Amino acid sequence: MWLYSILLFGSISIPFALSFDKKLQFYKQWKYLLPSIAIVASVYIMCDIYLTNLGVWGFNPRYHSNILYFNLPLEEWLFFIVIPYASIFLHDSLVLYFPKQKLSGQIAKTLTTILIISLIFIVLFNLGKIYTVYIFSFLVIALILSLFDRTNVINSYFVSFLLILIPFVVVNAILTGTFVEGEVVWYNNDETLGIRFLTIPVEDFGYAFSLILFSLLLRGKFKNMMN
Repeated sequence: MWLYSILLFGSISIPFALSFDKKLQFYKQWKYLLPSIAIVASVYIMCDIYLTNLGVWGFNPRYHSNILYFNLPLEEWLFFIVIPYASIFLHDSLVLYFPKQKLSGQIAKTLTTILIISLIFIVLFNLGKIYTVYIFSFLVIALILSLFDRTNVINSYFVSFLLILIPFVVVNAILTGTFVEGEVVWYNNDETLGIRFLTIPVEDFGYAFSLILFSLLLRGKFKNMMN
C-alpha cells in the first residue's frame, strides 16, 4: 500500500488547485518560492540520507513505493517539496485574508529570543541525542536568521504556523503510526528526547517549523533580488 504517496497527494492537491485562485494568485510566487524550497530541500535531504544510514530513523517498505534513491523512498524526496509548498500556501492565505493576525515586532522578537535561548540549552543538555541536536540546531539557526530579516515574516509566521499545525499533526500522526498498524516512518528513541504528541516526536514540530521558515526567509531574499 502506497500510504506515504497518498498522504503527499492529499497534502498538495488542494493547495495546488487553489494556487490559481484569482485573489491569492499563489502561482505568481513560484519564481521565488520554488528555488527557495529546492535549496532548503537539498540541505535537509543530505542530512536525511546521512541520518537514515546512521539508523536514526527509517522507513517501512509496507507503506511506500519500491523506488529508492540513496536509501530514501521517492516519497521522502517529494516530502521536502510538497510539505513546504502546501504550508506556505496556507501561510500566504492567512496573510491575505487575515492581515492583522500577526504578532507585533517586539513580541515576535522577544518570543524568538526566548526560543533561541531555550533550544540552545536543550541541545547542550542532550548532545548524545542525534535527532534532537540536529533539529533544534537547525531551528536555532532559522530563528537567528529571522531576527535579521527585514520582511519580518516571523511576525505572521508564528500565527500561521498554528494553522499549519492542523494538517501537519494529521499527516505526521499517520506517518508515525497513530492511525495505522506500524509506522510509515520509524525513529530510534535513543536519539530523541522521548517526548511524543500522539506518536509524533516533539522534535518533528521543530523540524516542520524550521523547514518552512528557511523557505520563507529565502523567498523574501529572492523577491528583493528580482524586484
